Amino acid sequence: MVRRAVQAARQAGFALSCRPEQGRLLYALAAGAEMIGETGTGCGVGLAWLAAGARPGARLVSVEQDAHRASLAAQVFLDHPQVSVICGDWQEIYPHGPYDLLVLDGGGQGKSGEQPADPHRLLRSGGMLVIDDLTPARHWPPRFDGAVDQARMHWLDHPGLDAAELRLAPDLAALVATRRFGETSGTADH
Repeated sequence: MVRRAVQAARQAGFALSCRPEQGRLLYALAAGAEMIGETGTGCGVGLAWLAAGARPGARLVSVEQDAHRASLAAQVFLDHPQVSVICGDWQEIYPHGPYDLLVLDGGGQGKSGEQPADPHRLLRSGGMLVIDDLTPARHWPPRFDGAVDQARMHWLDHPGLDAAELRLAPDLAALVATRRFGETSGTADH
């Protein structure tokens, strides 16, 4: 699946696919999840890593805002009925949750901004959140473009999450967070 997704991305000229270092992390985390969500499907490379690592019976939902890329990714997973690719805004991930594992990708969609993703609505208690495609922090507090990285600090300081930054390569990091058990949310935990 990963090879097919990489080939689809290359043919489409899409250079922002999940890197192998990130893919190996997603593969490992997927093994512990029954319901997996992703935003920013691209051509399906990260989703392929997740699907390859997922246990039998797991369901995967990914949202891509670009119709052409969503279509290419859907073709990669034609023979995998447990995988759904939805064309739409990143917030289309909400109705399909809550998730055991959620990967926020796609150029910052849901990662930051005025309305970042709500882990209480999106994650089950103990569910994991991955925020990828970060430059490794070299100082505390982490900085981006010469200022404190408020988006990263949002997740590291989030009161409902236990979060850590993982360096995956000299130029690549991801935040991995777990929703604290017992934290209340607007939806029932399953």
